[in-house]
Amino acid sequence: MLGAMQDWTMRVTHVIDHAAREAPDREIVTRWADGSETRTNWEGIRTDALKMAQALQALGLKEGDKVASLAMNHSRHLVSWYGVAGMGGVLHTVNPRLFDDQLEYIVNHAEDRVMIYDAAFQPIVDKMRDRWKTVEHYICFDSGEHTTAFEDWIGEQSGEFEWVGGSERDPCMICYTSGTTGNPKGVQYEHRSTVLHAMAGLQPAAFNFSASSVMLPVVPMFHAASWGLPYAGAMAGIKFVFSAVNDPAVLDDLMKREKVTDSAGVPTVWLAHFQYCDKEGIDLPPLKAATIGGSAAPRFMIERLMKNGTRVQHAWGMTETSPIGTVGGPTRDWDSLSLDEKVTQTMKQGRPIFGVELRTIDLDDPSKVLPRDGKTSGALQIRGPWVVKRYFKAEEDATDKDGWFDTGDVGMLHPDGTLQLTDRTKDVIKSGGEWISSVELENAAVGHPAVAEAACIGMYHPKWDERPVLFVVKKEGEDVSAEQVVNFLSDKIAKWWLPDAVEFVNDIPHTATGKISKKDLRERFSDYKLADVQ
Repeated sequence: MLGAMQDWTMRVTHVIDHAAREAPDREIVTRWADGSETRTNWEGIRTDALKMAQALQALGLKEGDKVASLAMNHSRHLVSWYGVAGMGGVLHTVNPRLFDDQLEYIVNHAEDRVMIYDAAFQPIVDKMRDRWKTVEHYICFDSGEHTTAFEDWIGEQSGEFEWVGGSERDPCMICYTSGTTGNPKGVQYEHRSTVLHAMAGLQPAAFNFSASSVMLPVVPMFHAASWGLPYAGAMAGIKFVFSAVNDPAVLDDLMKREKVTDSAGVPTVWLAHFQYCDKEGIDLPPLKAATIGGSAAPRFMIERLMKNGTRVQHAWGMTETSPIGTVGGPTRDWDSLSLDEKVTQTMKQGRPIFGVELRTIDLDDPSKVLPRDGKTSGALQIRGPWVVKRYFKAEEDATDKDGWFDTGDVGMLHPDGTLQLTDRTKDVIKSGGEWISSVELENAAVGHPAVAEAACIGMYHPKWDERPVLFVVKKEGEDVSAEQVVNFLSDKIAKWWLPDAVEFVNDIPHTATGKISKKDLRERFSDYKLADVQ
């Protein structure tokens, strides 16, 4: 039996319509890579998105077709988030930091028909063009020197267009994530899940946006849907300040000049900003809130931001969770805590916002759900309306029969719901907020003619959180140096994946089944420190 309320399909076009109607003149500022700046507003973003939707249809794109973006943070990229969805398409935000083989795989696997990119990534496009078999059209966001320019392309359209309708279960965006083995996996977000995720992001316990908020997101728009900020920000009608470069001097100037109240990024962003301000002898920007995710923030970072008067929000999530899972807002006893106690609390990963559920299960007995006692660690699982059910083109669900998704993390839940991560079940290494596959690095290393076996684990680094160290067993009678191994790897993996150190060992520990035992390897080298770590 149906209720008596109106049907209202949750599609992201409602979000941009709302922003343009209720906050039409709220600014969207972009500082481009060449140092120039442009200003538009929510009404302008909607108008350009309508023109883009028209232009995509003129290219022959149909509902469900994929459009790839290879771009940093700027207003034209924001237009594509709504323009692609508005014509019924699916935006595929491509991470330019990926290795060539990964770039080839994800674009072909998604079957992208159009590639829209920043001029800064022209070398990537030139290199990959022949390997991207499905791409039919190339458009440049900020230059027409090598191909069609975005402004010229959409400028041919009138903007007299009606958004393509459909089910709220239709896909609107796809992001790829890589694990320890195999090819990257596509996570396809729905209109419904995206709208619900954005609404949840507005909660006081999350981004806490209001009409007066001014957000400068440093988290890239190609990474995990930019934490949902472009959608949540539109819902609240906030001012956005984008920078196509992440230079701390540029970010500091923008934050102070544009009166930025909120920002979000991985810990390395804040560390670089600290170093810049210290070198110049200037104060940090007077931010009201700083959201830190991607990897754990060190204590000194949280404390310094708090002393600056900034509310620090540790967040946890993953591409498969759209990505918000938990956010570390003030607890009920916040006002009674000392600064030291507040820092300790903030170092945890926060509490789940409404819309997701968390639980931990016993690592040895998955049928056993663990207590939320703040003492017992287990495998972390999550479920909710914006959590992946099945990877793109996969034949089986990624969840169990009850909808629980295994995150690959190990942690404990406190009685008040606060999540505290303690380890990872996967052997991926998180460096600067991005994953490095230890297995892929190892597989590349054993391709060297002098390498018999290799194992890679992450070691603590104060700037990058973790950096890979490769342990190598030489083949009998062969000789090779650490420099030669790194040089061998340099054209086989992404540059930032290259190990910070190569250590030669007589043997690598194995489990009873013959697999490399990372646990034993970590224990063996528990006192190991990288050369640049004091």
